[in-house]
Amino acid sequence: MDIATVIGMFAGFLCVVSAIMTGGGGAAFIHVPSALIVVGGMVSATLMHFSLAQVMRIMGVIKKTLFCKLPGNQELMQKMVNYSAINRRDGALALEKQLPDAQEPFLVQGLQMVIDGQDEGSIEDQLSIEIQYLQERHQTGKKILEFMGASAPAFGMIGTLIGLVKMMGTLESPDQIGAGMAVALITTFYGAVLANLIFIPLAGKLGIHSKRETLMREMILQGIIGIAKGQSPTEVRERMQAFVSAKQREEVKPSV
Repeated sequence: MDIATVIGMFAGFLCVVSAIMTGGGGAAFIHVPSALIVVGGMVSATLMHFSLAQVMRIMGVIKKTLFCKLPGNQELMQKMVNYSAINRRDGALALEKQLPDAQEPFLVQGLQMVIDGQDEGSIEDQLSIEIQYLQERHQTGKKILEFMGASAPAFGMIGTLIGLVKMMGTLESPDQIGAGMAVALITTFYGAVLANLIFIPLAGKLGIHSKRETLMREMILQGIIGIAKGQSPTEVRERMQAFVSAKQREEVKPSV
């Protein structure tokens, strides 16, 4: 789990709720029609802008972003160096016993292609397509979250305008103007909170996660190509270390 996202979201809502309760106006911030305008309008606009299938997939993308833990660079390099050593020593078929330990589906796919005897060119073409469409899926998810982050405040403003129009109808009763203005501003509040505490931060987090997962898959791709070519563990390690800074490069030796 990405604990930083959970802590940040919880702390943000806690600060907002605490500020509201401290001022003694908790009940004044609960207004169902305003919530319907903001949430309903945002969801409707999102469904109009994107396909239903794309919107339905967004929950899976968010779940993976928050709960999927990617392996560290050193851990990944250690695995690939070990697979290279096994391939050189016992042949590609011996890698089949390592599939349950691989865990990462992309890595399993690459190892299976090596076991099946596919050449490095075919492996690179297939795995590169996988990386490309991973980036496209994540980019679509990021766009959806960014769109929701932009539309929530917009519908908050629409709700405010509706409230102001209603308030104008009560100008002959000055004692009702303050209450009407408060209700009109609640929709803007709802939209701003949803955008800045949920959708925009999640879009940024998804972008970061996408870059990390793409880097991981690029490293796996280079390791798999090296194994398919029959390269030594040292050569495989050096191929993968090209993706990390010089300070992060450590001596990784086979442990099998």
